[in-house]
Amino acid sequence: MLAFAPGARAVIRDEEWLIRRVDPATDGGYLLTCDGISDLVRGQSALFLTALEDHIEVLDPAQTELVPDASPTYNATILYLESMRRRSVANDEQIHLGHRGVMNLVPYQLDPALQALRQPRSRILIADAVGLGKTLEAGILATELIQRGRGKRILVVTQKAMLTQFQKEWWSRFSIPLTRLDSVGLGRVRNRIPANHNPFNHFDRSIISIDTLKNNLEYRNYLENAWWDIIVIDECHNVAARAGESGLSRRARLARLLSNRSDTLMLLSATPHDGSARSFASLMSLLDPTAISDPDRYTPDDFRSKGLVIRRFKKDIKDQVSADFQERQTLCLSQAASAQEEAAYRALLAIPFTQGGQRKGGRQTELQRVGMQKALFSSPAAALESTLKRMELLRGKSSPTAEEGQEIDGLEVFADALRTLVDDSKAQSFSKYQRLLQQLKSPEFGWQVIQAEDRLVIFSERIETLRWLENQLSQDLKLKPNQVAMLHGQMSDTEQQTLVDRFGRLDDPIRVLLCSDVASEGLNLHYFCHRLVHFDLPWSLMVFQQRNGRVDRYGQKHQPHIVYLFTETVNDKIRGDLRILEILQAKDEQAYLNLGDPSAFLNVFDPEKEAAKISDFMADGLAPEAVEATLDQAASSEDDNEGDWLMQLFGAGASTEGGEATSSEPPASSTAHIAEPASLFPSDYHYAKTALTQLNQGQTLCQWSAVDAEQIISITAPLDLQERLRQLPREAQADNDHYPLCADPVRMAEAIETARQARSEEETWPRLHYLWPQHPIMEWLGDRVLTHFGRHKAPLLQSHRLAPQEQAFILMSLIPNRKGQPLLVEWQVAHRVGQGAFALEGFDAFAARAGLKAAGLPNRGHTEALAGLQAQMQQALPQAVQTMHRFMLERQQAFAQQLTQRLEGTLAELQRLQGAQIQQLTLDLEKQLETVQRGRFEQRSQHIRRVFDDYRQWVHDTLTTEPQPWIQVLAGVCHPQAAPSPAGA
Repeated sequence: MLAFAPGARAVIRDEEWLIRRVDPATDGGYLLTCDGISDLVRGQSALFLTALEDHIEVLDPAQTELVPDASPTYNATILYLESMRRRSVANDEQIHLGHRGVMNLVPYQLDPALQALRQPRSRILIADAVGLGKTLEAGILATELIQRGRGKRILVVTQKAMLTQFQKEWWSRFSIPLTRLDSVGLGRVRNRIPANHNPFNHFDRSIISIDTLKNNLEYRNYLENAWWDIIVIDECHNVAARAGESGLSRRARLARLLSNRSDTLMLLSATPHDGSARSFASLMSLLDPTAISDPDRYTPDDFRSKGLVIRRFKKDIKDQVSADFQERQTLCLSQAASAQEEAAYRALLAIPFTQGGQRKGGRQTELQRVGMQKALFSSPAAALESTLKRMELLRGKSSPTAEEGQEIDGLEVFADALRTLVDDSKAQSFSKYQRLLQQLKSPEFGWQVIQAEDRLVIFSERIETLRWLENQLSQDLKLKPNQVAMLHGQMSDTEQQTLVDRFGRLDDPIRVLLCSDVASEGLNLHYFCHRLVHFDLPWSLMVFQQRNGRVDRYGQKHQPHIVYLFTETVNDKIRGDLRILEILQAKDEQAYLNLGDPSAFLNVFDPEKEAAKISDFMADGLAPEAVEATLDQAASSEDDNEGDWLMQLFGAGASTEGGEATSSEPPASSTAHIAEPASLFPSDYHYAKTALTQLNQGQTLCQWSAVDAEQIISITAPLDLQERLRQLPREAQADNDHYPLCADPVRMAEAIETARQARSEEETWPRLHYLWPQHPIMEWLGDRVLTHFGRHKAPLLQSHRLAPQEQAFILMSLIPNRKGQPLLVEWQVAHRVGQGAFALEGFDAFAARAGLKAAGLPNRGHTEALAGLQAQMQQALPQAVQTMHRFMLERQQAFAQQLTQRLEGTLAELQRLQGAQIQQLTLDLEKQLETVQRGRFEQRSQHIRRVFDDYRQWVHDTLTTEPQPWIQVLAGVCHPQAAPSPAGA
């Protein structure tokens, strides 16, 4: 039988260990990841290289010692069997646990996990639209991988404002602890680990911002010397290669490094591309470097069969989430420009802008005007700041030209017009602001400052506008200093996180949050806010989508109210340009209702490029009607499948292995893939309560209590558990080591909401923990239960529900791949009556027949016949193990044949893709000098071969089974009546 396998027990250095993971080592042996079982090493983890150890004794299942279980109703055995069942999950394509996280499960949320689990290795871009819950979808997949033994080490990379939010979501809803390595967290880490130690090796699961990584050269060395099971890159469009850039940015280089440091890679983004084939190809190459041969010319069919991308819009899943998504209400408010604003418009159009000391006129001058106009459309304060900076630049020259002097004069006139607007203490002449003020105070709008649960988010592109609004709104709404706050990109990571956290707490005095577009990506602002105001209109449809997604998202309890502010002017030129922005707003609404992706209208797929395109429209003097026709034509061509290929990809629904689209399946199809495991206990709560009762018999392991009505267990962690819980986020650790856990997900959701309203950051983490299989305390209970019967022993129990003289052995066997991951897990019961041959029966059927369940069998204790029964069962055990071994060899052969066919198909496809990449390389180099061509071809072809060889080895190790199954004897069950002894015995 197989020497080493996950789940096996082994004696190494005279201590007993549970083998958790088996990885091939470069020395030809294996690297064993083990957890200590015997007293001296209990609670410790260790790595062993088999080639360096003098002797490793893997315990022979046929020699397992059967020991009578003396616990009431055989609790120790039932707990032992249940604990083994909970941690023996095959690497199949089903959902086993993720669906039970603290959330309102909707079928579409399971699709990314199902799609990723079908792959040889789970690598996927989750590109769902804003507000659909990509963090939860990633948490479901991570949970499934953890259950399969493929998620021990996790690294999450996200934006600095998102660190706490992401960390809190994964912990409170999935019990996945991430150590936060922000500017404060890094300081804490330094105090906890020895100098020069790799923090990524010290903490198995951590979260860090992309900017911290790219700006700190020290961490690059740490990354190159660490390995994870799962890496998540949030808002991954920030790490894509950019069109037009000659080389990779630091973020893109960092992402490429990370992509090679884990088996599983999840990329998350609602805007995963900038419209260029090369940019999107860079993301695909992170997931699978073999997928695309020509990054400039490829189609979705090149990688669709690999299942690398999934993307849905709100319209695609609306029928599944009618109760969880609110339909937004859009309000467009217009106000006529004041005389002072009209004067400012005229002054702006009269400025003779210069370039290089000369007024050249034409398009470049118009672009300068449009740039200044953009500031004015935000606020007079923003325009004044830009004007003064321009004047300072021109006056700072040693000898301004005459034409530059004329521009300065024009800027002075414009600045005077702006000062009239800015210096108005009541802002009476700022029409857009007055219309906002009127709306906020109107009974129809219904917003009141005193209502803590009804807050307001106001977006503006310019920080100077935000500052002006902070001052003016405080006066006009009589807001206290702590009732209004600004969130912008010049704040530190901890300042941004603290402010977002405050906005989500009901008892915090904040009522109005003024946001720059740094807050438009990923942040949850919807907990006590369903009103969002665009004080200035974005010049990007993608920014429309991102801003609105802060309150119009999954989990919003109220109908989102989105307010847009428009100014009406008599100035023809300004009116035309403002009308273009109105058209953008209308197209965003059209995309929301019909298309899904608003970027279809502009076809550049990047906020900055979209804004530049709008500037071009204005600078070229395009009429609003012509702009609208251009946008409609672009969207129409997408509908006809003649436009950008990315819309063809995403518009076809979520691609899966085989090229099928999940969107064509019935909405509830994903839930059909939930494989709810059978349990010997009514609930997790009953399991935990029984385990604590059993473990504290005869000695006090820990202090604990239970409240059945609320399904809450409270436990004071003993020393070995305290050591484990040090991996939790600091905010989730209890100062007194006392932890309450609740098995009711509804109660947990209420606890999360209650905690969010707490006063301090630490209190915003729920004190109540989720009692389910993935919580570290539940895992600790399982480990404790598994060591109850001692080294190389299995319990023996009696069941009067068996046939007279029946013997049965509960056996578990697994077939791992060469990476030590269990591909096939079988629970069978070898049973016979009298001295006949053993036959196999499925465990679930046997458990029901024999009464194996919590409190299902009375324990007769030590009877006179028990010793004889024990001897007979011990004698019969090798035959039972041999029966299981023959069965598993047949299963292994059939299963290996299926995998071999899949492996051959995968290797053939890899060979085709490698040939395509070599061919493309030849085409790329054919116009270069022969000497240069030869050197570059050799260098780059070696890189291609290395990539494909590494991938082939990975696929081979993943899809190749070990030749022998591993078997463990879990329990013996017999009828109280002994079988007759065989003749001659």
